[in-house]
Amino acid sequence: MKSYVQPGDRITLTAAAAASSGDGVLVGSLFGIAFGDAEIGDTLTLSTTGVFEMAKVSTDVLAVGAAVYWDDSAGLATSDDDTGSNPKIGVAVTAAGNPSSSVRVRLNGAF
Repeated sequence: MKSYVQPGDRITLTAAAAASSGDGVLVGSLFGIAFGDAEIGDTLTLSTTGVFEMAKVSTDVLAVGAAVYWDDSAGLATSDDDTGSNPKIGVAVTAAGNPSSSVRVRLNGAF
């Protein structure tokens, strides 16, 4: 197919902020996990699909299959969509109770 570019599971872009490998990164409506370290202006590759162990709001309770959102200001996964301001990034594939510091999330790839 002439218009096909790539699978889309990894997207390379210019870092608008510093990122460390494993950080969640939100760029407009694109969310992914940093595939390596980058400073502002560096090339940054984001993994947009897959299952990742992510830091979460410790008091949030997530059941398997629950929607997971991204609180960009805190840099944490959350169960709270904050009346639509936290974008949905995927679903929990492990249960996470209160208190707990992380949850495994299957990323949507796009939202």
